[in-house]
Amino acid sequence: MPGGKPAGIPCVHLTPDFRCELFGRPERPPFCSSLQPSAEMCGADREYALAYLARLEHLTDPK
Repeated sequence: MPGGKPAGIPCVHLTPDFRCELFGRPERPPFCSSLQPSAEMCGADREYALAYLARLEHLTDPK
């Protein structure tokens, strides 16, 4: 997303099953490559991880 991904908007490169279609490719944005998951971020299951990411998006929403 050339202008950056707005908070609350899914990345245009997510597949229907929420996988990154650019993973491992050179055109993957540096921001995505630099995101380092942690135990705190991932939690015990997918639902926790998605809620954590939603909180990050909310906290960084410029509105």
